[in-house]
Parts: sequence; C-alpha cells; structure tokens
Amino acid sequence: MVQKIQLRRRRSLLSAWQEVDGWLFVAVIGLTLLGGIMIRSVEREQGLTDWWQHWLMGGLGLGLALLIARNRYERLIQWKWVIYGITNISLIAVQFIGTTALGAQRWINIGGFHVQPSEFAKVGVIITIAALLYDRTTPTLTDMLRVLAIAAVPWGLVFIEPNLGTSLVFGAITFGMLYWGNVHSGWLILLIAPAFSAILFNLYQPAGIIWAVLIGFVGWWSLPWRWLGGPAALLMNLGAGRLGYVLWNLLQDYQKQRITGFLHPEQDPLGSGYHLIQSRIAIGAGQLFGRGLYQGTQTQLNFIPEQHTDFIFSAIGEELGFIGCLGVLLAFWIICWRLVMIAITAKDAFGSLLVIGVLSMLVFQVFVNIGMNIGLAPVTGIPLPFLSYGRSALLSNFIAIGLVQSVANHRQRLKF
Repeated sequence: MVQKIQLRRRRSLLSAWQEVDGWLFVAVIGLTLLGGIMIRSVEREQGLTDWWQHWLMGGLGLGLALLIARNRYERLIQWKWVIYGITNISLIAVQFIGTTALGAQRWINIGGFHVQPSEFAKVGVIITIAALLYDRTTPTLTDMLRVLAIAAVPWGLVFIEPNLGTSLVFGAITFGMLYWGNVHSGWLILLIAPAFSAILFNLYQPAGIIWAVLIGFVGWWSLPWRWLGGPAALLMNLGAGRLGYVLWNLLQDYQKQRITGFLHPEQDPLGSGYHLIQSRIAIGAGQLFGRGLYQGTQTQLNFIPEQHTDFIFSAIGEELGFIGCLGVLLAFWIICWRLVMIAITAKDAFGSLLVIGVLSMLVFQVFVNIGMNIGLAPVTGIPLPFLSYGRSALLSNFIAIGLVQSVANHRQRLKF
C-alpha cells in the first residue's frame, strides 16, 4: 500500500512538469552559466564576487521558475488589478525611499538587497495587458486606447527615475502584445508614426512632410469617421514633427552629441563615444576564436566601464571571438523559437499573449544591447538578458520564463 502511494506521488510530481519546454530551459541556463563566467573574467583583477552572486540568483530564479511552471497561469487573470497596483506602488515608492546610484534613483534597499522595481514592473505590465486583451477577438480602438492608458502609468513612473532604457522596453512590450492581440494594423502604424515624424523632420523636413501625408492616408483608411480620421492623423504627425524639430534645436550641443554619438563616436572619443569605441575594439580584437578566457586586453585592463553589465557582450566578443558571439546568438534564437512555438500552441489567448509579451521584452533588449555594443544603437543602459550582471533583472527574467513554462506545461499536446 505504501509503495502504491509513493508511486502515485512520483507520477503526480512528474506530470506536474510533463510539458515543460526542455530546450527553453537549456538555453536559459546555458546563458546564465556563461554570464557568470564572463562576469568573473571582467572583474578578475578587481577580486569581486559578482559572478558568484549572478549564479546564486540564477539558481534562485530557476527554482522560482519551476515553481511558477507547476501552477496554472489562468489564475493571474483575477489578480490583474492587484498585480498592476503593486507594480505602480513599488514604482512610486522608488521616488520617496529609493536609493540613488549613477545619477538615477531606481533601487529600493530591502534588508541590504537592492531591488529594482522597474525590472519586475515589466512582468506586471505583461500580465495586466494580457488580461485586458485575452477575451477581445477583434479589439476596438477604445480597447487599444485603454491598454495604452494602462501601460502609460508605469512607463511614466520609470521614465522620471530617470530610466530611458527600461521605459523603451515597456513600449516594445505594449506594441508586441497589441499586434498579437489582433489590433488593427493601421492603428499600430499611427501609434508609432509620430516618433518617425519627429526624426524625419530633423533629418530632412520635406521627407517628414511626405511621411505625414502618407500617415494621413493611413488614418483615412483605418480610423472611424474617415473624413475626420485622415486629417487628424495628418495634423498630428505634422505637429509631432514640428515639435520634435523645435525641441531638438533647444538642446545644447553636448546633449545632441549624447543622443547621436553612436553614429560618429570618433567625434568625442573621450566622452559620449568612449564606450562604443572601446567596445568595438574589443569585439574586433577577438576575431574568429577569441583571445581566450582571461586573455582579452580590453577586458582585463578595464578599458570599458560597466563591462560586467551593459557591455558584457564585448567581453564575449574579445575573449571567445566570433564563435562565442555566434553561440550566444544561437541560444537567443532557440529561446525565441521556443517562445513562438509555445505561443502558437497555448490553450487560450491569455497564455499566448503572456508568451508574446515575454518574447517582445527579450527580443527588444537583446537587439538594443548587442546593437549598442557593436555601434548600431545608442547607449541606453539596457542589460543583455541572462548574461549581464543585475540581480533584479535576472530574477525578473526567470519569473517571465516561469510564466512561459506554465503556459507550455498546460498547453495543447502538440510537439514542434
């Protein structure tokens, strides 16, 4: 009798994770282990133990992800406003009791542990938006505006910390989930059009005017009351373009240089272009197979500030070479592939939206971080998921993976 009970318990334990995606866990764990190795290499001469903390937090995150994967994600729907409230309260608390470092107030000290609420807020926003959109087969314009209003509150609280990088991630999450939620494509174009108008007006004003006219046609095609929607879209983009032009010319030269420094870093090699120049030198020096672990001169001589966080990819490029970088990109490709497959096979729209929210978050962070390491994007302070040092960021990423694994664990019985 005792043996039968033990056998049933074992079967129950196995069935609790029978559909967990192994490929996803292998890729995530592999990147976390590599992250610890590279952090140790970057800080080897300084005698710091951030690499050990990275692994310790990764182990804690993995355990938490497995625990989340065992529970049914659908229960989060009824808790959406509680989660949203906690998210915003934590961000508000940063403004009153937060600690300041590197010129920004982003952390809360809890028992000696510095928590960054903005990292966990990304997961909270994903859950909230998924709960708002899952039962909308064809979202209306009102539904989209409601989602934007909900996302705007945490976005604004993060932006004023100031934390531009993370606030951009909120935008990527919202846009990706709206697209997957079947929001009208014309509305999504209108959503991002003003930003392009502002850029085009600064580069070449006639091109900005042409763009605004084209967006006017998009508004006429996609918005209700076409006779009003088209002119409204046209005027909105003309206004955004002109406003962007005016604001740009109000900036000081050094402020403009910080924004556009990644285009011509050589113009300010000891200032805004320093990180980019040194990062490109490190990656280029690695060539095909790299200089070897602990052998990179740029890395070991600390030429690149904050290399263990935002510029960890440059250390990989120098010491592990093109092959190491390719391995990292392959691991991220596996993660994205599995996320898409899990989203497709999810048993309901809520689960599918959760996964796409996590996918949008990770893809944007990977794209921007690697882009700024190789000089294709401005330095925004966005960490490379699972590789960069940052305890709050790593833990929040594992929580997100746990939600994805919960969707995988309760999905349709399909294999890819």
